[in-house]
Amino acid sequence: MAMAFSEITFTPSVKAAQNLYGSREKNRRFETAEEARNVLTTEEAEFIAERDSFYQATVSETGWPYVQHRGGPKGFLKVLDGHTLGFADFRGNVQYLSVGNLNANNKIALILMDYANRRRLKVWGKVRIVHENESPELLSQLEVPSYRGRVERGILIRVEAYDWNCPQHITPRYSNPEVEGIIAPLLAEIEELKSRLATFAHSP
Repeated sequence: MAMAFSEITFTPSVKAAQNLYGSREKNRRFETAEEARNVLTTEEAEFIAERDSFYQATVSETGWPYVQHRGGPKGFLKVLDGHTLGFADFRGNVQYLSVGNLNANNKIALILMDYANRRRLKVWGKVRIVHENESPELLSQLEVPSYRGRVERGILIRVEAYDWNCPQHITPRYSNPEVEGIIAPLLAEIEELKSRLATFAHSP
């Protein structure tokens, strides 16, 4: 059994590049793996639920790729089941490059980053665009009540493959909440020391 992502990405030209640079044998292991990695497990679901952004790639009719950053509250990208991701598509700059590309070619690739822990999940899928007049119940599943962005449509992604990347070359970065969580114990310790010093200063 091959990992699903290798069946999608290991084209003849990719294999030729692997041969040229000496990594063809190393990459054969992805083609003989025991796990296909095309059904999301609890590990992937928990990782996705903690993300507040991701990068998505689409391709136009002219063959040009377009990479877009998508952000929202933590967990706005939802795991609906082991085969399906979905998110509410909020109104943006109204250029509709990604949506237009997906109307012509429904293939999509996502990269989800956890910079703090140097983890990266890649997902390949096929998209179905959903509008409220077509399926209001489904769109309501994707909405984020705490976020005030205007929802224009829902994006459903049928997961075809996923893979975890190694941490090499990922520079750690931290969000404001992550930084606050790191320094909170230090601030508490400082306040405790200040309190002790004040007590000591006023003691006879």
